[in-house]
Amino acid sequence: MVEDLSEDREQMEEPQGGKKREDAPRPASKKELIARLDEAEKEASENYERYLRAAAELENYKKRAARDRQDFMKYANENLLRDILPTVDSMERALEQATEPGDFEAFVDGLRLIRDTVISVLGKHGATKIDAVGKEFDPNFHEALMQVEGDKERDNTVAEEFETGYLLNGRLLRPSKVSISKHIDK
Repeated sequence: MVEDLSEDREQMEEPQGGKKREDAPRPASKKELIARLDEAEKEASENYERYLRAAAELENYKKRAARDRQDFMKYANENLLRDILPTVDSMERALEQATEPGDFEAFVDGLRLIRDTVISVLGKHGATKIDAVGKEFDPNFHEALMQVEGDKERDNTVAEEFETGYLLNGRLLRPSKVSISKHIDK
């Protein structure tokens, strides 16, 4: 029975896999310990240097990204402005023509052409008009300035538009300023 216990003890000390655990190799001398310590200090120093370089690169990246973001915001409207400049030129030509006596209808046609050009530029950059007149009043797209008396069938519809509203890529840029038709029982 004594033998059985000793075998159990040996099995408990054995690691999984059935091999006996061997003690970790120990350094032979003080010189070897010092060499290992020097090697570990050198590795730690190299790791610290890598850390400092990575931290500096991250800081430089943050500064560069902030500068790029500022430049983007500063010049984000460049294409829009470039597209509007010909319209400004057309307005200047129209104003020059207005100082000379001439055909008023040609002047009005020129203004319509300028308006259409501006609307085209707005559309090119994602802005679209909100159709309001005759549509049901929607507070998400219309701003009611007044109510006018109207038919029962046209109750709560936009009667008149005072200022056109616009969407920018489906998001409200400016609501339409309108009057609303209300039926009043007499």
